[in-house]
Amino acid sequence: MNDSQRSGAIAIVGVSALLPGSTDNKGFWNDIMAGRDLMTDIPTSHWLIEDYYDPTPMTPDKTYSKRGAFLSQVDFDPKEFSMPPSNIPATDTSQLLGLMVAKSVLEDAAQGQFSTIDKDRISVILGTASASELTVELGSRIQRPVWVKALRESGVPEDQVQEISDRIAAEYVPWKESSFPGLLGNVIAGRIANHFNLGGTNCIVDAACASSLTSISMGAMELLSGKSDLVITGGVDTLNDIFMFMCFSQTPALSPTGDCRPFSDQADGTMLGEGLCMFALRRLEDAERDGDRIYAVLRGFGTSSDGKSKSVYAPVSKGQAKALRRAYEMAGYSPATVELMEAHGTGTKAGDAAEFAGLASVFDDGAREDRQWCALGSVKSQIGHTKGTAGAAGMFKAVMALRHKALPPTIKIERPNPNLDIANSPFYLNTAARPWIRGASHPRRASVSAFGFGGSNFHVTLEEYNGPGRQAWKLRSMPSELILLSAKDPATLVAQGEQLLDGLTEDDGLHTYLARHYQSNYDPKLPARLALVTADSNELRSKLEKSIAALRLHPERRIDERAGIYYAFDANPGQVAMLFPGQGSQYLNMGAELLLAFDEARGVWDRAADLEMDESSSLHEVVYPRPVFTQEELDAQRGHLQATEWAQPAIGAMSMSLLHTLRKAGVQAELLAGHSFGELAALCAAGVFDESDMLQAARKRGELMAAASAASAGSGAMSAVFASLEQVRGLMEKCGLAVSCANHNSPSQVVVSGETEAVTRLEERLTTEGIRYKRLLVSTAFHSPLVASSVPEFQSYLAGCSVEEGEAVVLSNADGQPFPSSPDELRNRLAAQIAQPVLFAETVQELYARGVRTFVEVGPSAVLTGLVEQCLAGKDIVAVATDRKGQHSVHTLWHALGRLAAAGVPIDLRAFWDEYKQEEDPRSRVKPAFTIPISGVNSGRPYPPKGGTSALPKPNEARQSSAAPVGASESPILETATPAIQVEQDVSSPVFIHSTTQYDAGVGATFADHSITNQPYAVSNTTVYPINPTQEEYTMSNYSNTPQSVLLGAIMELQRQTVESHAAYQRAMADSHIAYMRTAELALAGLSTLAAGGPGAFAALPEVAAAAAPAPFVYTAPPVAAPQAYMPPAPPVAAAPAYMPPAPPVAAVPTYMPPAPPVAAVPAYMPPAPPVAAAPAYMPPAPPVAATPAYMPPAPVNVPAAPTAAVVQPTAAPAIQPQAPAPVQVQAVPAAAPQTQSSDVRSVMLEVVAEKTGYPVEMLDFDIELEAGLGIDSIKRVEILSAVQDQLPNLPDIQPGELAALNTLGEIVDYMNRALGKGGESAGKK
Repeated sequence: MNDSQRSGAIAIVGVSALLPGSTDNKGFWNDIMAGRDLMTDIPTSHWLIEDYYDPTPMTPDKTYSKRGAFLSQVDFDPKEFSMPPSNIPATDTSQLLGLMVAKSVLEDAAQGQFSTIDKDRISVILGTASASELTVELGSRIQRPVWVKALRESGVPEDQVQEISDRIAAEYVPWKESSFPGLLGNVIAGRIANHFNLGGTNCIVDAACASSLTSISMGAMELLSGKSDLVITGGVDTLNDIFMFMCFSQTPALSPTGDCRPFSDQADGTMLGEGLCMFALRRLEDAERDGDRIYAVLRGFGTSSDGKSKSVYAPVSKGQAKALRRAYEMAGYSPATVELMEAHGTGTKAGDAAEFAGLASVFDDGAREDRQWCALGSVKSQIGHTKGTAGAAGMFKAVMALRHKALPPTIKIERPNPNLDIANSPFYLNTAARPWIRGASHPRRASVSAFGFGGSNFHVTLEEYNGPGRQAWKLRSMPSELILLSAKDPATLVAQGEQLLDGLTEDDGLHTYLARHYQSNYDPKLPARLALVTADSNELRSKLEKSIAALRLHPERRIDERAGIYYAFDANPGQVAMLFPGQGSQYLNMGAELLLAFDEARGVWDRAADLEMDESSSLHEVVYPRPVFTQEELDAQRGHLQATEWAQPAIGAMSMSLLHTLRKAGVQAELLAGHSFGELAALCAAGVFDESDMLQAARKRGELMAAASAASAGSGAMSAVFASLEQVRGLMEKCGLAVSCANHNSPSQVVVSGETEAVTRLEERLTTEGIRYKRLLVSTAFHSPLVASSVPEFQSYLAGCSVEEGEAVVLSNADGQPFPSSPDELRNRLAAQIAQPVLFAETVQELYARGVRTFVEVGPSAVLTGLVEQCLAGKDIVAVATDRKGQHSVHTLWHALGRLAAAGVPIDLRAFWDEYKQEEDPRSRVKPAFTIPISGVNSGRPYPPKGGTSALPKPNEARQSSAAPVGASESPILETATPAIQVEQDVSSPVFIHSTTQYDAGVGATFADHSITNQPYAVSNTTVYPINPTQEEYTMSNYSNTPQSVLLGAIMELQRQTVESHAAYQRAMADSHIAYMRTAELALAGLSTLAAGGPGAFAALPEVAAAAAPAPFVYTAPPVAAPQAYMPPAPPVAAAPAYMPPAPPVAAVPTYMPPAPPVAAVPAYMPPAPPVAAAPAYMPPAPPVAATPAYMPPAPVNVPAAPTAAVVQPTAAPAIQPQAPAPVQVQAVPAAAPQTQSSDVRSVMLEVVAEKTGYPVEMLDFDIELEAGLGIDSIKRVEILSAVQDQLPNLPDIQPGELAALNTLGEIVDYMNRALGKGGESAGKK
């Protein structure tokens, strides 16, 4: 075993997620970072809220939850995955989605080289909890005996019992030959291994809600043992049906308020979600050697069991802690270095408390004295508890956090659970997306936990990858994009815009593709330039239309629309100057989104984390502090950043972040300047100071100024006066006040500084003069003699800083002239500036005089941009801010770059895409000809109906009972309405009845034993409802025997017997008719066969042979019950005929009935299949041939019709003798008749395959392989060929051995044509 195997270093080289709210990795990562709540009400595709929801917990057979997180529909290509569409309703959706996600993770891992990988050593080990949805569905369908029992006990007539049961069965998907593999959990992995031809281990594991981390741990062990070279692992869980909701409701674990709030004081339960997430794992050294792109490194995993506890599903902190300790022992580092903990975090109070206690006991190992260094969260707050996929979903979040160096949020926490005492723990709850700043002492590290019922505990430790290999591509997470167009003239630019406009579609990813394409092809040297900042393709369309219209009217006019449209023709940017802001521009979380998007921006803060500024805090912890939950805490954080010793280095670091980002975009400046402290940043940008010296000097400068403020004991103050410098100086001289003009910011703004009393007196005079002012929130009077004591010490500090020759000219605020070139003079000028006035307005004028026409503010907020516009009002300049407080910093950057591009400043944004995979044009993707939309619920389910509750039938009115009220002590089974014999008044038309009277109903006979059931017969005008004998007996016992009741009962009984006898007679006649027609049909078919194939061909017709021997038929009349003492009359009694003929005696039934063929050979009746089950959800309309029975021989041509008289003669038994076909003229049958049916084997084959598989005919290709291409296995092949033979009776028997060697439809058609003597004909191509 090598070092990599011993250390447990596993590289994650592929990731694929299909989770609520999105359909790919990018979408899910964006959802996580945006903190989107993906909970919704239960969709009607899963189950109907009206069916099962009851807000009262523990209501029998109800759930008190009606919300969750559910997958969006995706398009499944059955042909790509060799899955016949007709099999899809019989295949659990987890298997179908598993194929799609596995394909994606393999493509990600192989980077387009999958065909060259040794597939024999690739394994598939997946976690999936509980049963499949299809198991529940098919298990419910076979409960027919339960339905029948209940219906019979309710007194429902037998024909209705069976009809109702048929209807119930029709609401479930039917069993098929593909149902068994379709419901097995292990086949999720099996299908993946089968389809992609993988030769390693394939299996699933079930550890309840820890299943996916179990599979990941097993996959790592598979690699470390050397048994596999690549493992596909993760979780699959699509069981979000009512069965799973009932399971969690009865625990009870679901939130009664309908939300998941992990570790919150309002947490009251979890919510259910669904989804799939897979990873491709390799040994780290193998991944580095082969050039794989690595997302992160799995360093350790730990497992444990709770052992004996109070209950099998109660969480145990000590058991969980064992798994954590084992993981860190394997990883080889302390949990004190872990800064992101993705918890199991279900949102249940007991579960969260137990987990937090276990985490704290392990993380608080004494290695650190500080508190709250690790961000704690759970993705379940967004997507709910995805059960078997839960651990993998959490690991996705942690892996992407490491790759993008981000701390993702956990939402729905207004306050932490006070019982956790989280403030005194290693953890804090991260409720906002924040940049993950980390020094060089160790890599970023994250951990993930998952725990399952039964005490299954799993914990994995992860680490960012900083090795010599290649990192995985980043996932783009931008709020908007910048579209750049350039051309030689406005007309050409308009043409480009129109072409872009015409090509806009709704294809996913098009907007990002266009941004990359146009940025990469942008030529800043061309004079006509257009820049658009757009959030999506719809906004791009709108702004393009507006731009094109404006350019057509006035191509010479500049467009500088802050909404995101920037245009200029032949604009001259002049010289470019960068301006760096001073103290006062800082704010909490400034530029956070920029740091998340660009490594160059975040890198400044990573380097700053290694600088020693304060023992208690790092710079990034002050600027990007952990989230807090009260206004007092937030105010304290703001106050901390306002402190001079933190504000100045914070502004310096933010300025450097923007500077590095601009330089990556190709923006350069010839001249630089800063405002007050900003001069230090400007000198750093010029290369005079290096970055670390600048930040340390900024910290020292701030400390000295803070000390000066403390020494003055608050005696200094500053105020901004909105007047000219001359006005302010005049007032100061008139008043004789010892106040300094600290800042001359613009022609209309001056900042005064001095003793608090003097500044107050000046403000009073300003009020008298009607001049506006604003007191500034500062600790002392900066840039005044009050802070002069700081100058010597700062000068001494700067002496220890290296000063280099700058690469650009930096103007000084002291006089607007460049800094001296001498290092010592430069240090002296920079130190003296602390107590000297800042002449910013003069500096701007000097920059303009030197040819600067484009001013770029490089730092937080946009204070200097406004001052420049005031200083140069009316001049043809462009002043650009790269950050604006309150706006998304990436969005602001796009606007800045767009304005610079339109102004003619050379930019090149191609480097911005270096870490993103080059995607193809979405419009060029080949779209499958036939797809089926699938989601987290099985496809083709009859119930719930597509229309939801509105598509359900309305409740029927309650049936009125004709029986006397039944006492409360009697059986409720007998409280149903008594079946009645209803005599219609209208006798003008016959009434059709459905009868279930059984014949020869011996021991064990059932409804299904008889062929004559549910057949409509035209009988008398009387509708008969069979009477439940038990109910009849009970009802009659409740009435006294009077002469009238006895007489009426006798009359009614005679009427019943008459109707039943007549019905029996008509049924017997129908039997005779059906039997005759069937045997005649078979006989004619036999004759046709004899004519075409010779005497021996008749042996191939077993049905004719079977029909030749008349089967005995025994008719047993229903027993005639003795007249009951009383039969309650069916209303209206008065409508009954005055005379009822006596019931004919049993002997009056015809003594001979025409024999019906044996039931097994010729079924006289086949109950209709339920509509849904008969037509698979995605089977196109069956062709006419497919609509016929399995075998229907054609009627011979020119054959005289069979005599019809025999059909109506009750005493004439049709004799079927195959050797005497007297009525048939064999010579009249054209020889080509059978060949007419079999002449087009190709079309028959297409129609049958389409019917049996569900593929549209137009998609079938004769060259595609049956199994690999169409998913036609051996069972389906036999089914198809049997149907083809039924339609081609002349086709000789096909030898199985020869058939097995045929791999395509074309080969089979060619084989059949040769068998039919048509060897010269070929199937050809479709």
